[in-house]
Amino acid sequence: MSQAAFSTLSLRPDLLDNLATLGYEAMTPIQQQSLPDILAGRDVIAQGQTGSGKTAAFGLGLLQKLDITKPHVQSLVLCPTRELADQVAKEIRKLARKLANIKVLTLCGGMPFGPQIGSLEHGAHIIVGTPGRIEDHMNRGTLKLDRVTTLVLDEADRMLEMGFQSVLDSIIGKIPKQRQTLLFSATFPDQIQSVAKRIMDKPVMVAVASTHDDSSIEQHFYKVSDDEQRMTALRLLLLQHKPVSTLVFCNTKAETEAVAKTLVWHGFSALALNGDLEQRDRDQVMVRFANKSISVLVATDVAARGLDIDALDAVINYHIAHDPEVHVHRIGRTGRAGSKGVACSLYRENPYRMTVLGDYLGRVIEGETLPPAELLKQAPTRPLMTTLQIGGGKKQKIRPGDILGALTGEAGIAGSQVGKIHIMDNWSYVAVSRDAVKTAIRKLTAGKLKGRSFRVRQI
Repeated sequence: MSQAAFSTLSLRPDLLDNLATLGYEAMTPIQQQSLPDILAGRDVIAQGQTGSGKTAAFGLGLLQKLDITKPHVQSLVLCPTRELADQVAKEIRKLARKLANIKVLTLCGGMPFGPQIGSLEHGAHIIVGTPGRIEDHMNRGTLKLDRVTTLVLDEADRMLEMGFQSVLDSIIGKIPKQRQTLLFSATFPDQIQSVAKRIMDKPVMVAVASTHDDSSIEQHFYKVSDDEQRMTALRLLLLQHKPVSTLVFCNTKAETEAVAKTLVWHGFSALALNGDLEQRDRDQVMVRFANKSISVLVATDVAARGLDIDALDAVINYHIAHDPEVHVHRIGRTGRAGSKGVACSLYRENPYRMTVLGDYLGRVIEGETLPPAELLKQAPTRPLMTTLQIGGGKKQKIRPGDILGALTGEAGIAGSQVGKIHIMDNWSYVAVSRDAVKTAIRKLTAGKLKGRSFRVRQI
C-alpha cells in the first residue's frame, strides 16, 4: 500500500497546518487504515505494535470531533501504565498545538489526589489515565463521564493482563452507550474479542503487520540445558554484542530481581523493572535506562509497556514468551527507525512451543552455538553516562534549559557531556558523562537554579 498524505483526510485546517509544522506528511499503515473510519465516527479495533503511530491515529480522531466551547469531558483514553498515559497525553497536546484552549488532563495512580481534583474542577476536554485512578475519581464524584462521546482503550491486552477487567467494566458502565469506542492492542487474544463484543458496535477491524523485518533485526536462538547455563548464555551474549541498551525479558517479577542482581554481581550495569516497584523508584529506573546510564534493563512484559526508548540495541528473551504474538512484540522494540537490532532468545527443550513459535515466524528454529566461554574473562563495558538527581522539579518551576545553563556556564562542562534531562513534579534528573561528574555536581550545588540552591546527588 503506497503511503497517503494527511492532506487527503477531511481534517480541520488547523490540525492539518499543525501536522505540516510537525513534519508529519505521509500516514503510517495503521493511520492510513484506521483514520478514515475513526473520522467517520465508526468503532474501530486496531492491532499494531508500539511505534506504529497509533497515538496520532486516535489523537486526531478525538481532536477532530472535539467541541472546544463545551468545557466538560468529551473523550476518555485509558492506558495500562502511568508512563504510557504521560506519553499519550504529550502526543495529543502536540497534535492540538494550533487549537486554542484545549485542556488535556492526565489522571494516574502514584500521584497526589488534591491537584488532580483541582484540575478537574477547572474542567477538561480530554482525560488520559490509568483505570484504577479513573475509577477512584468516579467513586469520589470528582469525575463525571456522562457526556463522553469517545472512549479509547490503548494497549487493551495489557490492561486485561494486569487484571483491570472489572475496573474497566465499572468505568464503561458510566459512559453513555451512544459513543464511539476505539480499541488498540498489540495482540488480539480471546479475552479482547469477548470484551470488544460487549462494548463495541459493529467495529471495523484493522491489523497492521509488524513494522520491522529481518533486515532490521537479526534473530538468534540458543538452547540451554538449565538455569545456570541460561545465566552464562546471557552474560556471553552481552559480552559479545556489547549493546549500549539491552532489554532482557523475564516471565515473572521474581526472575527480574534475581537476574538483575546476578548481572550486577558479575559487573554489569543492570536494574530490574517490575510491578512491585514504588512509583518513584520505577520513575528512576526508567529515567536511568532511557538516558543510557544503565545498560541492561531486566523487565516483565507488563512492566516494559510504555517504555519509550528511541534506540534499543538488543532484546534478549531470558525465557521464551508464552505467546508468539508477545514474542514478536518484544523483539519489535529493537531495530527501529532504520537502525540495526539484535534479538536473542534462550530456550529449554520444548518441541511443541518452539514449533508453534517457528510456524508463527515462518521459519524452523534451530539452536545456534553460544559465543566462546573465554569472553567471560572480559570485564563488562560500563555506561558512558551517569545520572544526577536534583531536589526540585516542575513545581519549583525548573526547566531543562535552567539545568543545561547551570551545567555549561563559566568553568562548567561541555554541552556534549550533558545527556537527557527529565523533569518530574519535585525531582529532576540529568545524565552527564562519567568523567564530568565532579564538575557537574559542583556547578549544580554551588550555582543557582531559579535563584535557589537544590540538593544534588549521583544515583
